[in-house]
Amino acid sequence: MIHKKVLLVFAGVLAGLLTGQMKAQSTADYQVVPLPQTIKTVEGEPFVLNAKTVIAYPNGNEQMAQNAAFLSEYIQEQTGMTLKTKVKGSKNTIALHLNADEQQPEAYSIHVDKDGVTITGASASAVFYGVQTLRKAIPVQTVEQVNLPAVTIEDAPRFAYRGMMLDVSRHMFSVAEIKTFIDMLALHNINNFHWHLTEDQGWRIEIKKYPRLTEIGSQRKETVIGRNSGVYDGEPYGGYYTQEDIKAVVNYAAKRYINVIPEIDMPGHMLAALASYPELGCTGGPYEVWTQWGVSDDVLCVGNDQTLAFVKDVLNEVMDLFPSEMIHIGGDECPKTRWKDCDKCQARIQSLDLKADEAHTAEERLQSYFISYAEKVINDRGRRMIGWDEILEGGLAPNATVMSWRGMAGGIQAAQMGHDVVMTPNSHVYFDHYQSTDVARDPLAIGGYSPLSNVYDFEPVPAKLSAEESKHILGAQANLWTEYVPVFSHAQYMVLPRMAALSEVQWMQPEQKDYEAFLSRLQRLIEIYKAQGYNYAKHIYDIEAAFVPNSEDETIDVYLKSLTDGPIYYTFDGTAPVKHSPVYKDVLKFNRNASISARTYHKDGASRVLRESVVFNQATTKSIKALQPVDKQYSYEGISTLVDGLKGNNNYRTGRWIAFRGNDLEAVIDMKRPTSIKEAEITTNVVKGDWVFDVRQFEIQVSDNGQEYRTVATHSYAPLSQDDADGIKTHTLKFEPVQARYVKVIAVPEMEMPQWHGGKGKTAYLFVDEIVLK
Repeated sequence: MIHKKVLLVFAGVLAGLLTGQMKAQSTADYQVVPLPQTIKTVEGEPFVLNAKTVIAYPNGNEQMAQNAAFLSEYIQEQTGMTLKTKVKGSKNTIALHLNADEQQPEAYSIHVDKDGVTITGASASAVFYGVQTLRKAIPVQTVEQVNLPAVTIEDAPRFAYRGMMLDVSRHMFSVAEIKTFIDMLALHNINNFHWHLTEDQGWRIEIKKYPRLTEIGSQRKETVIGRNSGVYDGEPYGGYYTQEDIKAVVNYAAKRYINVIPEIDMPGHMLAALASYPELGCTGGPYEVWTQWGVSDDVLCVGNDQTLAFVKDVLNEVMDLFPSEMIHIGGDECPKTRWKDCDKCQARIQSLDLKADEAHTAEERLQSYFISYAEKVINDRGRRMIGWDEILEGGLAPNATVMSWRGMAGGIQAAQMGHDVVMTPNSHVYFDHYQSTDVARDPLAIGGYSPLSNVYDFEPVPAKLSAEESKHILGAQANLWTEYVPVFSHAQYMVLPRMAALSEVQWMQPEQKDYEAFLSRLQRLIEIYKAQGYNYAKHIYDIEAAFVPNSEDETIDVYLKSLTDGPIYYTFDGTAPVKHSPVYKDVLKFNRNASISARTYHKDGASRVLRESVVFNQATTKSIKALQPVDKQYSYEGISTLVDGLKGNNNYRTGRWIAFRGNDLEAVIDMKRPTSIKEAEITTNVVKGDWVFDVRQFEIQVSDNGQEYRTVATHSYAPLSQDDADGIKTHTLKFEPVQARYVKVIAVPEMEMPQWHGGKGKTAYLFVDEIVLK
């Protein structure tokens, strides 16, 4: 029998434990994403946030009352505490204040001491960003109180324009999902939602003057499966936003200080409109809403006065719905094929006396005329036009703002011309690109490679711009195109956590940025993702591996790293590591073929298994020197990539391939000793639509002393035709066995793309992977 005293003691201990749980507390951490400019610890006791804390706001200010309501909602979601909001408060108060500053309208400060928290902003939006910082500092944990250490925070964004684009034309998301997307933007201090509403594959906005745009243009009969496979799903797809839907989204965003920029893409990407009103096209149709991806030759007929009236009507109705100062007209990827054969377009060219010259064709001049026309419609309403960098072709409209997506060159050119620019290069911030090199286990994406680190490294202000020209860089934006993103949870997966890296690019000064510190801060932000139910990509928990050719030891040295502090387990036989597999402690060295697998474990489970195969040949690990430069944009680990024993996949941006442009691949491999060789091989990756062409000549030279070389094999290749398939190509040269210490490899790229290509006359890229010597 248990003694009564024992039971009483046990009951007392249990009660104590329960009381302790009820009074559970946590401590705020101000190392948030994006990191504030200055965080200064202040002497004194922390402020204790509890259920009796009041959030106070200025009397009669509706926006500040809304800010207080947001903060109360955030705290309740993260801690379970419900805080009241009211006009006045004394002690135990979070006070929201305004202190107007015209120079820095989004600047805010936070002061915390034992008596309370004060968030002061230069505007209501500035206070909102202070609210976001406080929200992100508070842990996600059900507690009765949170200790906020005494601190003074001063903060302001680097860029006034901080954007994110979502395409809803290829695949559409509900109004509720769009609102969730806006909440995601608010969490990351993003203040512009670029809403891509029209495309060849669907028209998604109601225009009352042209009802067939939604009756016909919003519906496609089916959708291609995969990357234009020629196989279709047979399922009708469609939908659009009513004008009431649009107003609801704009209002929802405005409460969160987010401006909504509509994009009506023109004069290209207009098949949905042409299917609805075929008289607006050069051929008169018939047209249908496109069921595949890509760029259609069918575009608006700029020689037709009815087309110009349509553009004016649509833009005016759009501007009635969107108060945004900027209105996006696309202007990208507009083939001129139909215009060349269209009597009306050619008559327009003649009447406007548009002349071709060395820089532009007459049809490019016609596009510039159209863009200028659209800009005038927009300017007449007191708004500003923004378009993709193709609006530079044929001459830039007078007041246009350029959104530079094809790298940075278009933005640089526009800034040098005195035009405002938003930088959104596909090299860094296209979130439809893959997030890892392990594409086989990721959802299908359009291609490319933009990992979290690549996004974080993005610098929107090119060094070549002068101080005055740099003022034209308004900010940065990332884009999510949705050809391969059919549902909203997939959209979240593609943008999170890359949106967090984007937010630090947009908000912080470049000298403040630190990727390793960001990863630490990011883990706390992910707790909010979880609390909100956001579907985020978990690639940050994957093993990072560096494969380094060691010419001295003639080994491939493998370095493994993970974000978590747990051990990394590995195997060499291709099997998945488990917790009793060997633990990585130091560099792994290989001098023969190996299949390497590695994984680690974290609180939410295990990382994906890293799998890499190292395949040796006589060139692997050897010292290699580039005699002509590797293209800077695609240099990655440099020329040693060609002797690292790793093979690249179809995605040429994974770092397994390096590029050459405007000069040959010319490199010398030091075999360290006279070596017999009789065969040489290189692998290329061809993606004609991306200006990535094949080799035109492949040559092998050998030398005994590294000075005098003799050619042992060479082969020339015909230029690619339009019908040649893209993909990985292997080029092999066989020759009589020779003894040599030094081997020179020469591969000549396509120096001038052919007439059939959109980049005709320009220099192509040559992407090369492993050099194999046998």
